[in-house]
Amino acid sequence: MSNDVVVALDVGGTGMKCALVRPDGTVHHAERHPTLAARGPEAVTANILDIAAGLADRARADGLTPVAAGVAVPGVVDEETGTAVWSSNVGFRDVPLRALVSDRLGVPAALGHDVRVGGMAEARLGAGRAERHVLFIAIGTGIAAAHVVDGKAFAGAHGAAGEVGHVIVRPGGPPCGCGARGCLESVASASAVGRRYVELSGVPGVTASDVVARAAAGEELAKSVWTEAVEAFADGLLTAQALYDAGIVVLGGGLAESGEALLAPLRIALDARITFHRMPRIVRAALGDTAGCLGAALLALDTLEAPS
Repeated sequence: MSNDVVVALDVGGTGMKCALVRPDGTVHHAERHPTLAARGPEAVTANILDIAAGLADRARADGLTPVAAGVAVPGVVDEETGTAVWSSNVGFRDVPLRALVSDRLGVPAALGHDVRVGGMAEARLGAGRAERHVLFIAIGTGIAAAHVVDGKAFAGAHGAAGEVGHVIVRPGGPPCGCGARGCLESVASASAVGRRYVELSGVPGVTASDVVARAAAGEELAKSVWTEAVEAFADGLLTAQALYDAGIVVLGGGLAESGEALLAPLRIALDARITFHRMPRIVRAALGDTAGCLGAALLALDTLEAPS
């Protein structure tokens, strides 16, 4: 077993994080590549297969044996059939990625949703490892979540579980990309925070991290925009806690990089809203942007352990 590794790829809209990972979760080798999404889904698929094959070759050159592969992708993923059903930023439409990777490498493969596998990694290897019931929420351009119990993330009947970004927290509020108005991600995602500040200030190009820095420096408008986002997030999290009863909420993604500037007021706002539910611990993710790649590796290792 000591020479075994799995090939792991986390495919994002702009870049891929790739690694050879040992069964105990340690990374033997890591590399990053551009996704080349602008070239279209066929080119992205070919790129994924070439990189995966290159990693397998690298493993063999290092005297290791690639025994499985795991791939994480954004969008709608059918994990049972191993199909990348739909992705807006990569362009996948019903791509049988698991079978393609398995055929190319000659090993078993697994395909997972990027946020769900990131949640698995945080639950097993990261900030949630002491808890059985973990809710991982990624806050970036959008907001998505993974409900992980005993290290397993639940996909739901249609592969769309955990879409807390589309809980409506401000009825009739800002339009969301999904077609509804007032969704959590239309108010409290990183892109929404930046957009709101630009709208109110007329200053172009301000990002969520700029808003956090300006709020910390005492600027009133930034403090107001940030408080608005945190309050909305607490409303969404209250609904999530009513549904999932998590022991710990792990926040990842770009907005979580603001650390206690987000966590401290969020804890206060959620505590003020909670009635009979238990208050979860709220912490920042520990694995950073490697969570998806490590989660893809865990998915591959789980495939080996699953009864055939």
